[in-house]
Amino acid sequence: MQQGFRRDNTAEPLNRHTEKGKGNGLRMERLKTLAGWGERGAEVILGLILGSLFVSFLIQIVFRYLLNLPLGWTVEFVSIAWLWGILFGYAFVVRESDVIRLDIIYAALPSWARRALDVITGTICAGIFLWTLPQVWGYIDFMSIEKTSYMKIRFDYVFAIYVPFALSVVIRCGMSIWRGLTGAGPAFETPKTAGTHDYE
Repeated sequence: MQQGFRRDNTAEPLNRHTEKGKGNGLRMERLKTLAGWGERGAEVILGLILGSLFVSFLIQIVFRYLLNLPLGWTVEFVSIAWLWGILFGYAFVVRESDVIRLDIIYAALPSWARRALDVITGTICAGIFLWTLPQVWGYIDFMSIEKTSYMKIRFDYVFAIYVPFALSVVIRCGMSIWRGLTGAGPAFETPKTAGTHDYE
């Protein structure tokens, strides 16, 4: 009876440990699922922005050159959609492997020099964006008193997308600095993409 009691007593912590591991695994799966939904949602939003930009551009051509009735709001909407498409796309959709790089000189350098350049350039770039972010935010907040000419959209709404764009640049620079310090290389496969590099 005593041995049986001991066996049950030692098995109980193991069961708790197993259940805890399963719980952590389920949480990770849920986080991955949410991240996947967020990624697909961002792609859908970017697609809607670019699609609306293209439709507005066609409307502008039809009314201006076929009907001889120029529309002001189409020019304004195309400009705003183009701005949001670029900054929103880089902040939430574009992957590191999709970024085009001109690294002819960089690729010719030894690995220690490339790592040093990644740390130096990443630090400078992140520092500039972080240093200017408060001033940029102040300007965006100040522009709330102004509206666009035709659609009457507040300019702080127009320029607000710059903030997540700047933060995404800082995060990407931080990743570049970490790769330079550790020498681990980028998180994508170099042979599969023409514009990427590693340290091997």
